[in-house]
Amino acid sequence: MSEEQEKRPKIVVMGGGTGLSVMLRGLKEKPLDITAIVTVADDGGSSGILRSELQMPPPGDIRNVLTAMADVEPLMAQIMRYRFSSGEGLAGHSLGNLILAALTDISGDFVTAVRELSRLFAVRGRVLPAAGEAVVLHAEMADGTIVTGESKIPEAGGRIKQVFLEPADVEPLPEALEAIRGADAILCGPGSLYTSILPNLLVPKLAEAVVESDAIKIFVCNVMTQPGETDNYTVSDHLQAVYDHIGLHLFDYVIVNDGEIPEQVQVKYAEKGARPVLLDRDVLDGNGYKVIADKLVLFKTYLRHDTDKLSHHIYQLVKDWISR
Repeated sequence: MSEEQEKRPKIVVMGGGTGLSVMLRGLKEKPLDITAIVTVADDGGSSGILRSELQMPPPGDIRNVLTAMADVEPLMAQIMRYRFSSGEGLAGHSLGNLILAALTDISGDFVTAVRELSRLFAVRGRVLPAAGEAVVLHAEMADGTIVTGESKIPEAGGRIKQVFLEPADVEPLPEALEAIRGADAILCGPGSLYTSILPNLLVPKLAEAVVESDAIKIFVCNVMTQPGETDNYTVSDHLQAVYDHIGLHLFDYVIVNDGEIPEQVQVKYAEKGARPVLLDRDVLDGNGYKVIADKLVLFKTYLRHDTDKLSHHIYQLVKDWISR
C-alpha cells in the first residue's frame, strides 16, 4: 500500500439499495479508503429467487454497490445491470446477480465471490456483506401485526413500529467489524430506513462496534418519504426510528436536502404517495444533531442526490474531524 493510500481517511458506509449506490459513485472519486457494508435482508425479485433456490445471501444490493464502486468501462457496468426481459427462468434476473451466484458456486462461499468480483472489477475500496448468511427481516406494525420479508414490509401499508432480524443473533462478517473499529468516519444512508439502513444496525455486534467507535458518525437523510415505510416522516422522525431501535443518538451530523423540489416533480411523486422529507431543524438542534443542509437533489427521470455536492460535504466533514 502506498504512503498516499495509508493517509487516506477510512470511511465505512452502511446500507443498501439505490441511494447508497448513487452516493458511492461520487464518494469513490474522493481520496478516501471506503468500505461499504451492505445489508443481506433482500428477499424480492431476482435476489429473492436466487436466495431461495441456491441458499445464498441475496446478491442484488451487493451487485449494485460493486458496480458503483468499480473502475470499469461503462459497457461493463451496463452488462452487470442488464436484466433479462424474457426467457423461461431468466426473465427478471440481473446478469450481475447470476455472475455472483456462479462465483459463489465456484468458490463455495459468497464472501469469497464478492471479494473475487471486487478484484476483477478493480473496485475502489471494499464491499462486504453485513453477514455471511441471509437474514429474514420482520416488521411489527403499529396495530400489532407481524409482516415477514423485506419486500413485503413496504407493501403492508401500515405504520411500522419496529423491525427485527431472524436470526436475532446473526454474526457479522469479521472484516466488517474490523472496518468499523478502524474507521475515521461511519456513514449511514441514504436508503430505505427500515429495509436498508436499520437491518445493518440490527446485527448486534455491528451495532455495538458503531456505538463504541470514536469515528465521526453521519446520517444522510432521504430526500423523499417512502410509501409504506416513512409516510409523512420528518428528518427527525428518521433519526428517532434509529434511536428507538438502537437506544441512543447514534449520529453526530445529519446531511439533508433543503433545496426546492419543482412542483411538477412533487406532483409526480405524490401520485405514488411520496412527498419531500420536511427538515424540522428546531427538533434536530434540540436533540444535539449538527445539521448540514444544502440543495442536494438532481432530477432526470427520478430524484437523486447530487453526488458531487453530497460527497464534497462528506469529505469535508471527515477531513475536519480527523484534523481537529
